[in-house]
Amino acid sequence: MTDTVDYALCLEGEIWAVLDEGETLMKAGDVMIQRGTFHAWSNRSGQPCRMAFVLIDADRLKNH
Repeated sequence: MTDTVDYALCLEGEIWAVLDEGETLMKAGDVMIQRGTFHAWSNRSGQPCRMAFVLIDADRLKNH
C-alpha cells in the first residue's frame, strides 16, 4: 500500500487489475484511479501490455 493517488493508463493490450474486492479487465484506453489500496496486475493474454502510471503524493487517510 502506498500513500499516493495512482493513475494507471492502459495504452496497449489488456491486463487484469487485481484488487481486494475483485478483478477488472483493463483494455487500451482504460484508466484506473486508486488511492491507498492493495493491488496486483495479471497479464493473462499472452500478448504484451503497455501501461503508464502516474503516482501523486497524498496523506494517508485516517483509520486506514
